[in-house]
Amino acid sequence: MRILITGSNGQLGSEIRDLVSLYKTTDFIFRDLQDLDICDFKALNNFIKEQNITGVINCAAHTDVDKAEENPEIVKQVNSEGVLNLVNALKAVNGKLIHISTDYVFDGKNSQPYNELDPVNPIGVYGESKRDGELAVINSSIDGIVIRTSWLYSSNGNNFVKKILHLGLEKKELSVVFDQLGTPTYARDLAKTCLKIICENNSNKISEKRQIYHYSNEGIASWFDFATEIIKLGTIVCKVIPVLTKEFPTKAKRPHYSVLDKTNIKNDFNIEIPYWRDSLKDCILKIHKNKAQ
Repeated sequence: MRILITGSNGQLGSEIRDLVSLYKTTDFIFRDLQDLDICDFKALNNFIKEQNITGVINCAAHTDVDKAEENPEIVKQVNSEGVLNLVNALKAVNGKLIHISTDYVFDGKNSQPYNELDPVNPIGVYGESKRDGELAVINSSIDGIVIRTSWLYSSNGNNFVKKILHLGLEKKELSVVFDQLGTPTYARDLAKTCLKIICENNSNKISEKRQIYHYSNEGIASWFDFATEIIKLGTIVCKVIPVLTKEFPTKAKRPHYSVLDKTNIKNDFNIEIPYWRDSLKDCILKIHKNKAQ
């Protein structure tokens, strides 16, 4: 097997890179935007054929939800048209695809965890573009699945965890919204899941049972809960104050509730999912370790 990781310098791509040594019989090729633009079909198609790629984990995405409102065409190119390019290129080589999507395909009006069959209703440009990317996969004939995730963070790149750790050292108080509920997802846990699915099902169809899956860590939290735990685990002296979303207006709307039901991915692929607080602890320890080196 030869697996291409697109968007390889992002949070998820970086975590996958750290874990591939566990799969000795699989070749991995890592490419980011400057090396391989998924929006350029000709270049992408040639690369997949010339490199004998048999599978792709697509981590490439435009993920800034507020900037997405200002640049809808660019967002659509990456999150939708780029995915269709991957689908068409993989169709020619009978390759597998894991495409990463988001909780933003839902409007957040649920009061219980979303399962894969719940109606989608994106409330912004970002969510709409990601839904279009999902449709490119599920409407195709390739062996591909979509994994929706939420509130992704890592020891790599820019994210909520690193931002709170940084601001907590600078300020005495931080105001964080408490009326948006979801589940933080450690990118390393998602990376393990992606690798398990694509590498341990080489001879089987990964889309045999269904085409869309949900993955986040276990449990439920508000952004206030998340920030409070970050400050605590970071051993930082800073007061976290709960506030309403309306006190922090943004260009893009956020789902007020986006907890995901992970039953299917756990059962179909024998996945064990850690509790969000446990994974956050592991991530912060890794951040501290990286700083000490």
